[in-house]
Amino acid sequence: MDLKSILAEFRSERARMDHAISALEGLVGPSAPRRGRPPSQTAPAARQKRRTMSAAARKRISEAMKQRWAKWKGKSAPKKTKARPPMSAAARKKLSAQMKVRSAARRKAKA
Repeated sequence: MDLKSILAEFRSERARMDHAISALEGLVGPSAPRRGRPPSQTAPAARQKRRTMSAAARKRISEAMKQRWAKWKGKSAPKKTKARPPMSAAARKKLSAQMKVRSAARRKAKA
C-alpha cells in the first residue's frame, strides 16, 4: 500500500471519530447556548397526587363526547343501550337452585 493512501485513510477515520465524539458531546450537554426562557433556579414545588376519575364518570364523559361528535359530523347520535331490567325474585331463586345443582355435581365428580 502507498503511504499517502494510508495517511488519507487515517485522516478520514479521524474525521469520523471527531464527528462521533461531537455528536456524543451534544447528547450529554448542549454545546450551543440554550434558546428561549432560561430554566428556573428555584426548587420544583412538591407535586400533588393526581386525581383519578371513576369508571362511571369516564363513561358519562365518553358518551357525551360521542353525542357531540355525532352532532357535529351530522350523523345520528349513538343510541344508548338500556341496562338489563332487574331480575325478579322467582328468577333469582330458580338460578340459585340451578347453580347449587351444578356445584353439587362438580363436587361429586371431583370426589
